[in-house]
Amino acid sequence: MFDAKEIQRLIQAGLPCDFIQIEGDDGVHFTGIVVSPAFAGKLRVRQHQAVYAALGPLMGNEIHALQLQTYTPEQWATVRKDLGL
Repeated sequence: MFDAKEIQRLIQAGLPCDFIQIEGDDGVHFTGIVVSPAFAGKLRVRQHQAVYAALGPLMGNEIHALQLQTYTPEQWATVRKDLGL
């Protein structure tokens, strides 16, 4: 079983993040928003792969599922108002 705050810490340690929010209460299924300048110019699949890389072998093992919304800081400036964040 894993804690959402630990996943958030691991992502922040492996990827520069302007904003990150990870939620999940069953210990294996999580959702999250990650905003990083490292996502600029990358397809969404590559953005998600960068987050998974920060989690290393935990993805697919201790962390069964992580549903992501990824944004560049510029995208986030527009989207965050719609999400109320």
